[in-house]
Amino acid sequence: MVMTEQRKGVRAQADDRMPMPTPRGPMSAELIAAWTRRSPTAVSPGQIAHARAWARSLSPESVVGDDDLQLALYACYELHYTGVRGVDDRWEWESSLLAFRAVLEDAFEAGLRRVVRSPDPKPAQIERALAVITGRPGGELSTFLEHDAEPQQVEEFLMHRSAYNLKEADPHTWVIPRLRGGAKAALVEIQADEYGGGNPAWVHATLFASAMRAAGLDDAPGAYVDALPGTTLATVNLMSLFGLHRRLRGAAMGHLAAFEMTSCGPNRRYGNGLRRLGASADATAYFDEHVEADAVHGAVAARDVAGNLVRDDPTLDREVRFGAEALFALEDRAGRWLLDAWRRGESSLIAPGTTRARS
Repeated sequence: MVMTEQRKGVRAQADDRMPMPTPRGPMSAELIAAWTRRSPTAVSPGQIAHARAWARSLSPESVVGDDDLQLALYACYELHYTGVRGVDDRWEWESSLLAFRAVLEDAFEAGLRRVVRSPDPKPAQIERALAVITGRPGGELSTFLEHDAEPQQVEEFLMHRSAYNLKEADPHTWVIPRLRGGAKAALVEIQADEYGGGNPAWVHATLFASAMRAAGLDDAPGAYVDALPGTTLATVNLMSLFGLHRRLRGAAMGHLAAFEMTSCGPNRRYGNGLRRLGASADATAYFDEHVEADAVHGAVAARDVAGNLVRDDPTLDREVRFGAEALFALEDRAGRWLLDAWRRGESSLIAPGTTRARS
């Protein structure tokens, strides 16, 4: 990667839908086999039963990052975003596909609730509880990117982040119609900034696409999905799971609050790391924008979104804190995957169609 030059990633096709992924195991293989039919008919009952039995074979520790399950779930969710290349859009609401996806979601959520730190049974005020959760030590990945990463590792980092940042804010936007009053108004305020405040050039996903092009990478949705491990895909699936289910709206807003409250420092370090390697302003604009914007978003998300949500419905308190804890649990796993690979002198990417050993 030549960080001092601005190069445009070349897209294989003009179609902005995610490319059909390469299967990594029985779940993604069965999903893709169903999608190759000429029109959406059904995922067979046998396939759904097979998925349920297979998911039960995974331990809670492995399910939250399993390559096959997370790829299949990511692909299912992508039908609600850009779509998947070659897949009829009618599959989005095909009832048998939703039943298949529910098996994957149930396994993922059950694993999350086993591995994520349990919320304090004697909670403080929600804003104070979020401050405690987000105040724990961290930042190892961003510190490495700031001071030590080589150009190839920065490229890989951008590839990993593209799984979410090219659809940034969309999963949390699904929660808007599920809120009321002050929480709803505050969430709309944050999301308006995420979408550029009316200026398409400042949409955060657009800024990230510019950073990828400046690094010579393909900014098409899903261009690198085959190279991303389950630990990375799980961080995005977490947001989609929370955003698509009304019963998980508290977890979605806890995730959002923790995300925004801890964004400034890492993004400052990421921007510094890019500048250390001679990156252009196009490459750093995304990260620099988040240093400024999220200083405000963090306070609004904690006080006015999560705070108002819990004050209006105290039963959501534990779910808000669960969502915040889940963010850090999965981000920590994803970050360790990158750092462990780089410290071994290896790539953090995987070969298409491969899977790592279950942990």
